[in-house]
Amino acid sequence: MRILFLCLGNICRSPAAEAVMRQRAAAAGLAVTLDSAGTGDWHQGEPPYGPMQAAARARGYDLSDLRARQLAPADFSRFDLILAMDGQNLRDARAVAPAGAAARLEPFLADGAAVPDPYYTRDFDACLDIIEAGTEALIARLHLLQ
Repeated sequence: MRILFLCLGNICRSPAAEAVMRQRAAAAGLAVTLDSAGTGDWHQGEPPYGPMQAAARARGYDLSDLRARQLAPADFSRFDLILAMDGQNLRDARAVAPAGAAARLEPFLADGAAVPDPYYTRDFDACLDIIEAGTEALIARLHLLQ
């Protein structure tokens, strides 16, 4: 399974989700390929936002090797599943998706709720709480698909 996590700038939510999933999928014995991207291009090539890295590091997740990139049409053939952190990310991704795209494009949270952007809310721990819970639900779902 190849999964892409998607948010606005690829400096907070999606890299955090990638790191959390990387660690938890390995612990669960799931073979997955993971990446993250943003719908915008403002931060291309930059590492995740410092306060997000600090909050993640406090929980044992390392984001330091990640670099922001923008979602590309090719991602819809490179990945099986693209998970958007909020409704606007989902709509923006749909606008980029090529006709006949192979990847499933879905909300990150199964109930479709948004993961609040800590770049604006400043609540990095609450964001990580939501991402950790969403990741556990995703892992359970992937186990059912195997």
